[in-house]
Amino acid sequence: MTGESDPDDGTDADEVNDADDESDAAKETDADDGTGADDGTGADDGTDRERDAQASAPPEERFETRAVHAGQEPDEETGAVMTPIYATSTYVQDAPGEHRGYEYSRTGNPTRTDLEANLADLEGGAFGRAFASGMAAINTVLNCLDAGDHVVTGDDVYGGTHRIFREVYEDYDLSFTFVDTTDHERVREAVTDDTELLWVETPTNPLMRINDVAALADVAHEHGALCAVDNTFATPYLQRPLEFGADVVVHSLTKYVGGHSDLVAGALVTDEAALDEQFGFYQNSVGATPGPFDCFLALRGAKTLPIRMDRHCANARELATWLADHDDVSRVYYPGLESHPQHDLAATQMDDFGGMLSFELDATLGETAEVVSNTDVFTLAESLGGVESLIEQPATMTHAAIPAEEREAVGLRDGLVRVSVGIENVADLRADLDRAIADALE
Repeated sequence: MTGESDPDDGTDADEVNDADDESDAAKETDADDGTGADDGTGADDGTDRERDAQASAPPEERFETRAVHAGQEPDEETGAVMTPIYATSTYVQDAPGEHRGYEYSRTGNPTRTDLEANLADLEGGAFGRAFASGMAAINTVLNCLDAGDHVVTGDDVYGGTHRIFREVYEDYDLSFTFVDTTDHERVREAVTDDTELLWVETPTNPLMRINDVAALADVAHEHGALCAVDNTFATPYLQRPLEFGADVVVHSLTKYVGGHSDLVAGALVTDEAALDEQFGFYQNSVGATPGPFDCFLALRGAKTLPIRMDRHCANARELATWLADHDDVSRVYYPGLESHPQHDLAATQMDDFGGMLSFELDATLGETAEVVSNTDVFTLAESLGGVESLIEQPATMTHAAIPAEEREAVGLRDGLVRVSVGIENVADLRADLDRAIADALE
């Protein structure tokens, strides 16, 4: 099987930066073109004030700058540049019921506040909420539904999402329909009068399908439903679903945002105040909130997200291209390959193609298990998004909760391997996979 990577791998912030620079320069030129002189009429039509305000307004900061600084200010008391870890459960009150913004750390903690503000800014949202895990964030969205409500979702979502939908919330009289969300007609057919939520992953886990967020948000809104997008695989550096009409963005911060496999946390971001108020109510009432140290680690990780993602993307693109020509590989799932069915959509909706890929071996379940068990640089482990490369077998690991017949029906076959491509030297990664495949299959 052959495939090519996207010849233009510069679809990241640079193009936007150049456009913004030109726009800012044009504004400065317009603001000082000499037309604001007194025309002798003595009238003030406001144009001078508008030009002055435009000339003095700071340019919008680029993503990389906001990743480092958004939501944070040096500590007022000590001048600490980095947000402190506020390891406290409670806060002094100046009088009964008179606190200084914080009263109990389940309700709010200053370290968490900075993280939430940072994430909201990076996603282009107005409100952010951090949780103890990605699943806690997903649970909070479901908390906002009522018994009898219906959810439409993808048929190859993360196994943990499938499990909480089917094995937890169906017991509370929510119903779920799993369809191929790249087929918009099937999505429309799945919607009922009781549908309140359309749940979207893009790229999907683990088949790397790309869903058209704008089109799916339109379908949801036509029927009065919300559209929630799990943006864990792409991260806000590569994709910002709120820009395409989504109502809620969901993250497992454990993955790329944290970036070092040393924390567990999740987040929700929205532009809608009423939704955020609901999320805040359940965040406080249920109590699935992250501790200050996890918030500190996630905030630290966000600062280096852009430079890490650039390397993740470059390595994944090279590995995918090599795997597409490998004799023992029947198919590669990576949106950066021109052979990917939604490559053009990915190139439009995303700024690069991400660090996750899956490939299918011409192998049995046992042979595939041998491949993933015998790598040296890749680590056999669940999770993803860390600086180290991980490898796993979805059928027996991340998606084992999905019944075998369902897995097979949607393409999660026994020979499927998912890899989270890290930031190591790509030649070492390629050599490691090549040896593991050869030892198991040849």
